[in-house]
Amino acid sequence: MIEFLEIRGMIQRLIPGARVEVSDMTGTGDHFEILVVSKAFEGKPLMEQHKMVFAALEDEMKDRIHAVKLKTKVK
Repeated sequence: MIEFLEIRGMIQRLIPGARVEVSDMTGTGDHFEILVVSKAFEGKPLMEQHKMVFAALEDEMKDRIHAVKLKTKVK
């Protein structure tokens, strides 16, 4: 099981200044809904924004995170 603060920290280390909201979609601690708002996304297509976030979670998605519903926005 992974904590919300841990997920938020991983994303914020890779995307400094990002506002990150994390919620558990199923109550099982491995399916998450994540909203990331950052100026770093400005001018980048949606796919590139998502790649930035998934790069931060890549190692954890091998075993601790099963699914992510991701939404990104430019600040």
